This record gives sequence, C-alpha cells and structure tokens, in this order.
Amino acid sequence: MAVTLTPEIITLLDDDKTSKILATVGADGFPHAVEKRSLHYGGDGSIHYLELLETSTTNRNLVRSIWFGGKVAIALNGEGRSVQIKGRPVKTHITGPLYQRHYERIRASLGNVDLAAVWVIEPDEVIDQNLEARKRREEALHPDFVHLDLIART
Repeated sequence: MAVTLTPEIITLLDDDKTSKILATVGADGFPHAVEKRSLHYGGDGSIHYLELLETSTTNRNLVRSIWFGGKVAIALNGEGRSVQIKGRPVKTHITGPLYQRHYERIRASLGNVDLAAVWVIEPDEVIDQNLEARKRREEALHPDFVHLDLIART
C-alpha cells in the first residue's frame, strides 16, 4: 500500500454519518459514482466495500478494474472534513472467514439481504479536499495565478 490511513481518516470511514461515494470506471471509459454506505476500514490498512448486488454496475466495474489494473476513488464527507482516497481493488472475497464476518454483520444491520462480494481496496493516495487545504495547494503550485480583481485591490 502506498499510503497509511490515519486514525482520523479511519474514524471518518467507519462513521455511519459520513457520506461515502465510490467512483469506478466502466468499459466505455465513463465514471460511475454512487453513494456506498458499505465502505469500511479493513483493519489491515485496506478498505472493504460490501457489494450487495451481483450484477450492479459498481461490481462489474470493480471486476474490470481487477482484470485491467483500473483505479477507484472514494470521497468521504463528514465531521467538517472532506477527503478523497484514490486506490485500486486488489481482491474480492465471495467465501471464507472475512466474507462470513461481513455477511453476518450486514444481515444483522439490514435484515434479509444477500452479500455478493467483499472487495478489498488498497489506498494509494489520500487528498484533503477541504477548501483551505485545496487553496494552499493551488497557491503553492501556481503562485502566479491570481485574478485581476485581487491584484487591483492590493
């Protein structure tokens, strides 16, 4: 894994109140971004995504990503924080102890639902998306990019 998730990011990822968006890319090259409440910290530095529908667009795109080295992006918004995690799916579990643990957990919380797969996503990059952090990055990268009205006021 290229990055280690901080305790703050892990808390944000595991908080049920956090808005969690998973973006994948289809065979047509178009992004597919949907809210996925079933994104959680995997405990070993990875992120687990619990897919409930075998034929969903997200599941198909993740399979394609495994085959062709595709990437995904996860947006987390909550607790006054906005973070983007870029990563790659590296494995899917459809049986075994990890699958069973998540299967029992998802059925306890959602009732009579199926679990198609547990996807393991390894994070490659974490980007702070809060406005002030983004503004500092842009000013450092592009110090000469200033709107004319700001120059006129100084």
